Amino acid sequence: MEIFDWLVLAAYALLMLGVGAFYSRQNKTADDYLLGGRRMSPIALGLSLFATLVSTLSYLGNPGELIAYGPMMATQSLAHPLIYVIVGYGLIPLLMRQPVTSAYELLESRLGMSIRQAGAGVFLLLRLGWMATILFATSSVVLVPLLGLEPYWTPWLCVVLGVITALYSSSGGLKAVVMTDAIQSVTMLAGAVVTLVVITATMGGVGEWWPTVWPSHWQEPSWGFDPKPRVSFGILMVSTTLWYVCTNGSDQMSIQRFLSTRDASAARKTLFVSQVTDVTVMLLLGLTGIAVLGFYRAHPPELAAGQTLHSIGDQLFPMFIMTHMPAGLSGLVLAAILSAALSSLSSGVNSACAVLEKDFLSSRTGFSSSDAETVSRLKWLTWLVSAIAIALSMLNLLFVGNLVERCFKLINLLTAPLFVLFFLALFVPWANAFGAWLGLLSSIATAVSIAYAKDLGLPLTISFVWIIPCSLLVGVTVGTVASVLTRRTVESPL
Repeated sequence: MEIFDWLVLAAYALLMLGVGAFYSRQNKTADDYLLGGRRMSPIALGLSLFATLVSTLSYLGNPGELIAYGPMMATQSLAHPLIYVIVGYGLIPLLMRQPVTSAYELLESRLGMSIRQAGAGVFLLLRLGWMATILFATSSVVLVPLLGLEPYWTPWLCVVLGVITALYSSSGGLKAVVMTDAIQSVTMLAGAVVTLVVITATMGGVGEWWPTVWPSHWQEPSWGFDPKPRVSFGILMVSTTLWYVCTNGSDQMSIQRFLSTRDASAARKTLFVSQVTDVTVMLLLGLTGIAVLGFYRAHPPELAAGQTLHSIGDQLFPMFIMTHMPAGLSGLVLAAILSAALSSLSSGVNSACAVLEKDFLSSRTGFSSSDAETVSRLKWLTWLVSAIAIALSMLNLLFVGNLVERCFKLINLLTAPLFVLFFLALFVPWANAFGAWLGLLSSIATAVSIAYAKDLGLPLTISFVWIIPCSLLVGVTVGTVASVLTRRTVESPL
């Protein structure tokens, strides 16, 4: 890191804080603070939704996954047209009819307060674990090596990232979050493009880093539904489609952006912008992974005993930035990686505050406060959520696997169980609270069993990409059947 790189990072940090300060005076009500007055630009919200869901874990994980295992995981981009149809025309019209702020208010009207708070609680666990992992990965995988620090600096870097996020999120509300997300989306695109250009220029053309034969350490393509390979195309399509459907249909971070638009048509435009940007960045990051691998195969780095390019796939992209990126440009690419972290963290914090306020505080009987008091409380909640995420970030020391596997086994563990509740509420007319509880618990048990089969001593050998499809199927089936049996028991005097 040279002085010009530090200046780029400093300018980027000041820009984020400046955006927060600019919007700080525009939040007079809770609706302004959490939904931007429900009149925000679909394009800005689409970029925000993309930046929210594409965190540092994806930004580093996609190139690292391709370096270590090959391009099978990148084929998930082919699922996006189907995702747009299902979410845009199946879920968004249902969601936009509801005059709510928190997504979990939808659950109370159909399944009662206990299910509303269960859904809100699952969301908080899901996103607090997600934010904690982002903090840890950004600090340990990126900042520690790039800044030449010892590993014991990781907790302090987590604190710095958390504080910066809390500063601009607490002052500007959702408007600041969305605007910074839009800026960060462009920065992420620029970071991937700059890396590709630098590697191509350094090596003398695309043909110098593009593989002419299939690397021996890459997984051989598997195009069906075979459960034995690490990734099979068929099940990856199903898993990817279900992840986006579950996330956009039950996660406060996504639903909050849809609710911040005028109507269903504008919400669909938000989804479209997000999906197009997602596919573009995913392909760019995939190419970045191939380029970085080609560079280090031509210029082998000094590796510690037992290390291979396969085993340190997640570290090669940051390593290239640190050792071969020209001054100034390395600061830009590092800003892109930090953008991926801060955009997700700020969105997670803002959405978690919305859930805490709407589902646990203001939903209490007899609870009321003025708009000014609510906005003030939301700002304090921002700092509380940030502090909890920082504290939880150290738990990542307990988990193994590359960043993509961590996403499936830790962060996405509760994605399908949360959507089980929304599926029962929206599409199963006879669903009740008892059935929903059983569906939720059985779905969580299924997800944990698949993710940690070896640790639990279970005789399961299926890939981690089966977590979402299996846990969703089990949860919906159990919840639907249990609701039918419970209704019949109640109706029968015997």
